[in-house]
Amino acid sequence: MPKQFLPLVGDSSLFKQALARVSDKGRFASAIVVGSVRHAEHCEQELSDFEQSRLVLEPCARNTAPAIIMAAMVVDEMHGPDALLLVMPSDHVIEDVGAFHDAISKAVPAALAGRLVTFGIRPTGPDISFGYLHMGAELEPGVMEVVRFVEKPTLHVAESMVASGDHLWNAGIFLFRAGTLLEEAERVAPEIARCAKGAIGAAIREGHRITPDVAILSECPSDSIDYAIMEHASNVAVVPMSPGWSDLGSWDALADLVGSDSTSGHVTALECDDCYIRSDGLEIAAFGLRDLIVVASGRRLLVLPRGRSQEVKQLLSAMESTAA
Repeated sequence: MPKQFLPLVGDSSLFKQALARVSDKGRFASAIVVGSVRHAEHCEQELSDFEQSRLVLEPCARNTAPAIIMAAMVVDEMHGPDALLLVMPSDHVIEDVGAFHDAISKAVPAALAGRLVTFGIRPTGPDISFGYLHMGAELEPGVMEVVRFVEKPTLHVAESMVASGDHLWNAGIFLFRAGTLLEEAERVAPEIARCAKGAIGAAIREGHRITPDVAILSECPSDSIDYAIMEHASNVAVVPMSPGWSDLGSWDALADLVGSDSTSGHVTALECDDCYIRSDGLEIAAFGLRDLIVVASGRRLLVLPRGRSQEVKQLLSAMESTAA
């Protein structure tokens, strides 16, 4: 199950929490959700206003640049090129929604003026799992120039950037005019723009569902919006914010968020220190453990030391090799 459809933090799913952040109809229009056609029913279960929302169902995954261009096309159709498009991943945690809304308010004038605005997280420490944004001069109150995008760094480089005070974590959240994004995409990523626009133009439309043309979309280069557009654009700005953000990119991130000695589901734990233990069915009894992450899902059990969950892809590769 994709993590955005799970109640990992709180009683509702991450997807539902993301929708709740933009539920104020006085400020936000109805949601446009871009996701895999395989997850259509999951999305529909979470969406409450089918009449106004739109669900763009990708028949094949081509990364975030085509996805966001297609969303901008739908916004342009519904509201015109001057409408602002707020792009949010649906699997993030934002604990201080008020601080997030304040950051959006700061970004609005810059976005209306034609800038591609991104939102950067003030680092709480050096982290090599995130890309970074190098800030430059202040363009207007609370809005900074983006000097460059920085790839996921080594620990030494991350420590230096955080110490400098002029680098932010790249959260992958954006605000821009639909027309600005489409114009910039045509300029710096013309093939992606051509395919994404063509796929939406030839889409199958059934009520709130929009299914882009698979033949056209499958020809589209697969690239992220950062690589394809933002890093090549000349009008990028960033709003720094500290809204209690996490991308829950690893089990360590989730464990840090919910706190040490956390258990969830069918778990009995005694004398366990700094452990995160979770099960959705298998009964787990743990005694005397320290600094571990233990997760049971279905018939599979994952056990690893705290601080090393970023390396789980190596374990998955080894499992696939064993199965083969």
